[in-house]
Amino acid sequence: MNGPRLVSASQAQLDELVQLAKTKTSFSTEQYALLEEVLGTFVYVMLALQNAKTSIKRFRQMLFGARTENKRKVLKATGSAGDALEPATLPSQASSLADATSDPQAPPAPPATPAEGSKPSKPAKPPPPGHGRISAQAYSNAPVVELAVDGLRSGDPCPECEVGKVYDSAPKVVVRVVGQPPLDATVYKQRRLRCRLCDAMFTAVLPDGAGPSKYDHSCASMLALLRYSNGMPFNRLQDLQASLNVPVPDATQFEIVFKAIKGPQAAHEQLIHEAAQAELLHNDDTPARILSLMIERAKAEAAGKTPVAKAINTSGIVAQSQGRKMALFFTGHDHAGQNLAKVLARRARELGPPMQMCDALAANVCAEFATILCNCLAHGRRQFVDVIEHFPKECTHVIEVLAKVYAEDAHCRKQNMSPEQRLAHHQASSGPPMLELHQWMNEQFDKRLVEPNSGLGKALRYMLKHWSKLTRFLHTAGAPLDNNITERALKRAIRHRRNSLFYKNLKGAQVGDIYMSLIYTCQLCSVNAFEYLQALQIHVQDVVARPALWMPWNYCEQLKRAAVS
Repeated sequence: MNGPRLVSASQAQLDELVQLAKTKTSFSTEQYALLEEVLGTFVYVMLALQNAKTSIKRFRQMLFGARTENKRKVLKATGSAGDALEPATLPSQASSLADATSDPQAPPAPPATPAEGSKPSKPAKPPPPGHGRISAQAYSNAPVVELAVDGLRSGDPCPECEVGKVYDSAPKVVVRVVGQPPLDATVYKQRRLRCRLCDAMFTAVLPDGAGPSKYDHSCASMLALLRYSNGMPFNRLQDLQASLNVPVPDATQFEIVFKAIKGPQAAHEQLIHEAAQAELLHNDDTPARILSLMIERAKAEAAGKTPVAKAINTSGIVAQSQGRKMALFFTGHDHAGQNLAKVLARRARELGPPMQMCDALAANVCAEFATILCNCLAHGRRQFVDVIEHFPKECTHVIEVLAKVYAEDAHCRKQNMSPEQRLAHHQASSGPPMLELHQWMNEQFDKRLVEPNSGLGKALRYMLKHWSKLTRFLHTAGAPLDNNITERALKRAIRHRRNSLFYKNLKGAQVGDIYMSLIYTCQLCSVNAFEYLQALQIHVQDVVARPALWMPWNYCEQLKRAAVS
């Protein structure tokens, strides 16, 4: 809708229009034109305010983080959660006990009623997940110390009763955790003896494990984990180490990580090759900062030249192949679509086009290679979450329908369905409500029930425009619903950006991409990333020669072979 001609009317003119409306007197041509323009101005201003409020809400989420988009909380904020939730009915403890102990042939006993004046007891809520104790088995790398009972063995007489005999029972397990610096140090003083006659020097031998280098392989692994997985800047770690009397300057930290890059770099190149052969690839972008590129851009703009590229991004690509997940990160001027094209350039020619999941942004699509494009349903849903305050009824309807689709998808995961079984299940269970939703959205425009340029109108137009890609899961086996896996992967890059702020140059960005890709792939494969980086450094020659055997999911086999040989 084009903006109307903004008019200003005096209070006397508006009062006159109101009086005419009250007395139902016919308007003159000039008065009707004025009323039409005033109402048009009112509608335009209200839509502008509504969209501005939505934009401010999104800006606030960028600054302080978005709240959860859980259906229960989103609908609760609009006051419509009560209609969507079903009250749970649980039998009382008394009636359950009576049913359990009574004669099965006897008629059921009436439910127990609370005593007069007493409040009915509420059913006990199950404990929230994730609040139990951590078992000792979780500390798999911790050394285990066996402690025996002093002066007592299995088969000895009992010291208490002096009649029975004691026997082995399950041991009591106690876990003790101690604090230590991220990088610790040991000072070796090698005693030296000198011959007074010939000046021959005899020096004590260093113990096993104390190599010739000052910094052990574990230093690079720990620094990479702290910086590129947990967002700990080198200068902040420098202050921490200094306060613990184990000083490691920030420049030295990067030097340690960079010197250890040979093995991880070879594994990263192989990881790109493996991801290129995957059946499904997710991709997306997040802004990044590289000082050298930002300085070049500023110099070009100051000279009146157009920069080659202005945007600086970190692209996240998550590939899924044969139940295995791999993560790749690329930081630079290229956007997600261009980086995906670099990955697909290594794809075997005999393989068909892979599925690609991303949002509807054109920068996420690569034109050089064909893909079966899927769009993120969560992005479409978020459009309605953003404007639910202004259109609670319509947005609640859309969110409820999409919640059914996600519930069916959760059921498929719980039942461990194959991609073909999942497709058939979605077609039977999710297809009808999605078809009704599509018809309902078209009716909103056909019957002029929604303003096309309003927040709701834009959300509906987004869904209708990308409907075939948003509902790819109803037509293609294995197609995902959303791109949330890439959103979670990019949180590593966002955390790094918030804490370390920037990379100094492209070399630093490439080092970060290599370590970040390997570390997060280890997390996706439930592999200890610290031990994996250690193995890549210790066996660097073999890793460079045969990188396919040193991926996070198969490197343990190589370690076993190396130990045997």
